[in-house]
Amino acid sequence: MNRTDFLRTLAGGTLAVGALGTQTFASESEHILLETAPFKQAPLPYDFGALEPNIDKLTMEIHYGKHHAAYVKNLNDAVKGTAFEKKSLEEILKTISKAPAAIRNNGGGHWNHSFFWEVMGPGKGGEPKGALGDAIKSQFGSFEKFKEEFGKAATTRFGSGWAWLVAKGGKLSIGSTPNQDNPLMDVSDIKGTPLLALDVWEHAYYLHYQNKRPDYIKAFWQVVNWDKVVENFKKA
Repeated sequence: MNRTDFLRTLAGGTLAVGALGTQTFASESEHILLETAPFKQAPLPYDFGALEPNIDKLTMEIHYGKHHAAYVKNLNDAVKGTAFEKKSLEEILKTISKAPAAIRNNGGGHWNHSFFWEVMGPGKGGEPKGALGDAIKSQFGSFEKFKEEFGKAATTRFGSGWAWLVAKGGKLSIGSTPNQDNPLMDVSDIKGTPLLALDVWEHAYYLHYQNKRPDYIKAFWQVVNWDKVVENFKKA
């Protein structure tokens, strides 16, 4: 069954899980509209419960299937009929100061979450090796000191936002952004090629960790997909 046939089988309000997120649809036309929209939600690269006990299944189901899916839908709605509809998301982010708030918030939300899912994985964690491991030790003194600085950026981000490790000009930097901003945006205080990100919005951890953000940050290190982070570093 191809993707279009699959979408058609979901008509009539059937629950859709995977590349479409967890959504209900009123008609086949709504499915086709999503299929032809410029921005789409990629499938989660692992099962919802694959990151347990560090990130629980229910949080992942809601986070991916509701929050991320909503960013994609709202982004498509916001760009419809505008010049942004023909641009890539990366192109939009580079000049996000010229975009309406709805595109900034939902475009950032879509890009950030797509990136976030890939820098985590089941059976991961540990410590990066090779050139990235050497760069981290050279820049921050040790891997443990790097984790402390990254954790500080994540913990001290007031309200909702993200913590980042980026590469720029041959150097690594750690910082944070508010709401759904990211280092690719021209409005961001920290700029560079994102290597690693941590979502510190409450919906990312509150079901399991309640108000204990530091516990969530500590657990995050057990699921970091360093293979993907290394890949990002090589591209940078």
